[in-house]
Amino acid sequence: MALEEPRRPRADATRNREQLLAAATRLIASAGPEPSMRAIAGEAGVGIATLYRHFPTRESLVDAIYRDQVSRLTVGARELLAQFDPPDALRRWMSLFGEWIATKNGMLDTLLAMIESGEIAHAHTRTELLAAIDEILEAGRTSMQLRGDVPAADVAAALIGIFTVAGSPEHTAMAGRLLDLLMDGLRPSAAGGSRPS
Repeated sequence: MALEEPRRPRADATRNREQLLAAATRLIASAGPEPSMRAIAGEAGVGIATLYRHFPTRESLVDAIYRDQVSRLTVGARELLAQFDPPDALRRWMSLFGEWIATKNGMLDTLLAMIESGEIAHAHTRTELLAAIDEILEAGRTSMQLRGDVPAADVAAALIGIFTVAGSPEHTAMAGRLLDLLMDGLRPSAAGGSRPS
């Protein structure tokens, strides 16, 4: 007797899940307290039962958002490199990172509790993000468009610093200026080659 193939999720179920993730991400990234599950369902245009069918708990929803955002950053690095030269790809990736930080801050209480309980491996996420930065830096080193002496961890630390002081919506212009300054520091000197460390 032939084994049955596992059923794929119905198209409307997949669409509902994507709508819920997008709506939750928007609400969580906006200023204010963590939104209620009912508010998220309303924003997605689905009933509360549909939300709980996909995400039985707030933790399961936060976990899905977190993993979705990290995936977008890691996949985003490769996609940006396929479309832009390394400096432009890195600058655009920095903006994606800022969006991730905003989302992360919006669900900080739940996220910290999940990291503490071991439900989310924080170290694994750090490794993935540093690998994404290093992929762009390596392309820039090879093309001699970015300095060869700056590790990914330094870039990540600088980004966290920028979005700590200029991460709120009213500081968007300042964040952009600071990111541009960071990019200027990541380019090789006018004399050519990497700057001395």
